Parts: sequence; structure tokens; C-alpha cells
Amino acid sequence: MPNVCVVGAGRWGRNHIRTLHELGALGGIVDSSPLAQQTAAQTWPDVERFNDLTAALERSFDAFIVATPAETHFDLARQIIAARKHLLVEKPLTLRADEARELVRLADEARIRLMVGHVLLFHPAIERIKQVISAGTIGRLQYLYSHRLNLGTVRTEENILWSFAPHDISVFQYLVGKSPLQVDSHGGVFVTPGIHDTTMTTLVWPGNVVGHIFVSWLHPFKEQRLVVIGDKGMLTFEDHATDREVLFFRKGVDRVAGELRIRDADAERLDYPAEMPLTRELKYFLERIDPRHANSGSIEIAGGASAVEVLDILERATKCLDAAPTRTPGKEHHPPGAAGMIAAPSAGDAAFFVHPSSIIDDGATLGTGTKIWHFSHVQTGATIGRGVSIGQNVNVGPNVRIGDHCKIQNNVSIYEGVELEDYVFCGPSMVFTNIVRPRSKYPQRAAHLYQKTLVRHGASIGANATLVCPVTIGRHALVAAGAVVTRDVPDYALVAGVPAKQIGWVCECGESLPKAAARLACRKCRRVYRVAKKRLAPVEPK
Repeated sequence: MPNVCVVGAGRWGRNHIRTLHELGALGGIVDSSPLAQQTAAQTWPDVERFNDLTAALERSFDAFIVATPAETHFDLARQIIAARKHLLVEKPLTLRADEARELVRLADEARIRLMVGHVLLFHPAIERIKQVISAGTIGRLQYLYSHRLNLGTVRTEENILWSFAPHDISVFQYLVGKSPLQVDSHGGVFVTPGIHDTTMTTLVWPGNVVGHIFVSWLHPFKEQRLVVIGDKGMLTFEDHATDREVLFFRKGVDRVAGELRIRDADAERLDYPAEMPLTRELKYFLERIDPRHANSGSIEIAGGASAVEVLDILERATKCLDAAPTRTPGKEHHPPGAAGMIAAPSAGDAAFFVHPSSIIDDGATLGTGTKIWHFSHVQTGATIGRGVSIGQNVNVGPNVRIGDHCKIQNNVSIYEGVELEDYVFCGPSMVFTNIVRPRSKYPQRAAHLYQKTLVRHGASIGANATLVCPVTIGRHALVAAGAVVTRDVPDYALVAGVPAKQIGWVCECGESLPKAAARLACRKCRRVYRVAKKRLAPVEPK
């Protein structure tokens, strides 16, 4: 069994000490308080005690647990990692996400295990809920909410968001398994100026999964409730209740013959093991750091990366709270700007940007550097390449493929069956089609019925143009504004009118080429082309 030293013998530190002692893994206790030292000596007389961390690091402990005030976590953890000791830090890992990233990096370089005390992830009820979601029993995940409410303990050094919400954020991330696209938070300040006493935080993940977290220490009774909604069923768990049941309801709303109908059912109780979450957490940690144990290896639950994710969400929620006008006792704050959704990832610090008003369905793929602006929707199975710009009110249908560096202007719908190669330009309000003879009375909603439209590399389609499927737009072709294209367009062709007809040729750079010549030279970029059999091709330089 690994030999573990606990740093901090306060309220939660004593829980770690007691549980490790029961597991036979407690090797030492570090605390500078004389009272804590005296209590430890009386309660665990066989355990070595230290006044400071430096002395404890000189001993041959296998791992350390840090259960001190959050503002000390970064410095203590960095000191322990430098000594190449495995480490569990109570939540939050640090008070800043950049510091947490630094600890993760240092731990990876030192090849030691770093874990964070998100103890609810080891609650057997939460594990049971995760199993039910993963098995598809409640269908497609739609909505989660949690309440963590009580009267006290009211703090003056941190707000309710940082005190209560990390538990629920970590659980939501564990259950959903994705990073949220949007974070929004609003709250109230009533007791201490500048310290929020209540907050409501909204998270939105890919696939339009929505979560709400309501936390407060100004509440007449204790409530710890989790509700999970899917399209086939619902789950509830009340951790404050005497029986702490996980209940499954086969309830929901179905659409039958075009009408919405409520589906009702009695609750079913789901059993789970009766074991303390902290015991399960510490067993997990001990197994992962013990090279002799079959489960030895990386920290997959509550590892450093998950702690960084939780801190990122807390920081984004804090930005919303700081931006919103708040009323504090005796004073009003009206900072410049208004609170708004914080998109993730942002254009400056992540692989792609999605405006908070847009929806990215589960199963869609976005390339590095892509930006999706207001009120757009990317549906399941769509693949969007690198460096793509998608404007406002754009719909990208299921299984659509968009190449690299395309630009889609406002109010364009790209339906299933459409493929855009690299560097395609789609002007505002241009129209794609995928059904030849559409009838509302006789719907054609199957992939094999959709006709193919292919827009080749570098082609441009002007504003309000319409492409009547099936059709191919050639490489570097240009479709004029308002044109209605009913037949294939050759490479480099310029087409206009209703129906569209070829009226000339264009260079790769977009400049119109001279007419009536076997060899055409672009006045702008000096590229040279030749015409043969009503086709234009570039002349490669010798």
C-alpha cells in the first residue's frame, strides 16, 4: 500500500487523514497550527507529524494530499511536483486556470500522477447516472440542472460560484463529456460588497445540450438536487435526502402524427453501492499510484486536465458576473458593457470560434481557425475544413462537406448533398437545392433522394444566385449575382442570367479575361490560358 502524507489538518483535511488511516495508507500529517498538531497527536499517535512541507518532503512518502486553503494550492503543489511525488489536491486545483495548466505541464514532465479532489465524481450515485446515460437508457441527452442551496456557510473571501459550483461543474463535465460552447452567469450580491451570494450559471454544449447550475448560501433549507433529461427518459438524484435515491422516469414529450403528446410513467428506483465517495476517491488514487496494482496508470477521472476545464468554466462565468450590473449593499455598480454569453473556444485562444448564438450539433467537425458567426447552425455529420468563415444565419446540413478556407456569406443554407471544395466563395442569400421536384405533400427526406451539387476549388457564387441540382460548378468559375444555374459550369467560366449562360472566362484571381483569342492573358496577375474545345486551361510556364 502506498504511503501518503496529508498537508493540512483542517476540517476537510481531517476527513482525508481519517479515511487514509482506515485504508492503512496514512504516513504523515503536515500542519503548522499547534492545535492541529495536538489534535493529530491525540487521535493518530502512530503517525509522523511535521510543522512544514519541506521537512515532510525529506521523508520517503509515495504521495501527498493537499487540503489547505485554495490560495496556497499552487505553491504547495509545485513544491511537491518538484520532489517528484504523486499528488492529490483538493478542489480547486488553483485559483487560476493558467496556474492549473502549469501544474499539469510540470506533472507530465516529472511523470507523476496529478489528481484533483472532485469527490462527487466518485459518488456511487453519480457513477450509476453516468452508466445509464452511456447505455442510452434516457436517449439523447438534452438538459441538466442542479441546485446546491443552504443557509451558510457565508464566506467573505470567495463568492458562491467558486465555493459551491465547482462540484456541479465537474459533475456536468463528467456526464456530458464535452467542453461547453457557451457559458453565461448571473447573480446577486446582498451580504458582502463584491461577493456574490447567489448565482445561476448556464452551460451549452455541442448538440444543444443545456445545463443550469443554481447555487446559494442564502436559502431557508438545504437542497442538493441533480436532474438529467433525455428524449426517452429522466433521472433525478437528491443528495440531501435521507434515502438518497436515484430515480428513473420513462417520461417525456413525443410527437405523434404531428401532435405533441406527454408520455407519463411511474418512477423506477435505481440501486447503487453504499460506499462513501471520499473512500472511493482515495482508493482510486492509491490504485493509480501503486505500480503493483492492476489499475496502476493514468488518472482518467478527476485528473489535472479536468481540473483545468472546470477552472476555465469558472473564469468564463466570472467574466459574465463581473460584466453585469450588480447591486451591492449601499452601492450600485454599472461597469461599461453588458453581460453576454462567452463563447468557447474563442478566436484568440482556441482552435476555432463559435458565436454563442450559434448551434453546433453533436458529431459535427470544425477545422482549425474556422469562425462561425451569429445565429448559424451546423448539423450532425457536417465537416467544415480549416480557416472557413461562416456568416450570420447560415445552415450547414447533415453530412455536408466544406473544404478549407471557404467563405460563406449571410443567409445561406447548404443542404445535404452539397460539397464545397477548398476556397469556395458563397455570396449573401445564394441558394442551393437538393431535390429536383419538391412537394410538401410528398416529402423526400432520405439521403439517397438528395441530388449532388459540387462546387470545385476556388469557384465563386454571387449574391442571390440559385444552383438547381444536380450541378457541378467548375474550378475557379464565377456565377454572377442573381443567376439561375441549371447545367454544369466549366472551369474558369463566367455565367450570368436566367437561365445562366456563359458570357466569358475569368482568371483564377477573378479578373475577366479578353475574348476571342486562343491564348488569353490576365491583365491583373499575368497568368496565361489557352482555349481548346470550349475549355479553358492554364498554360504552365516553361
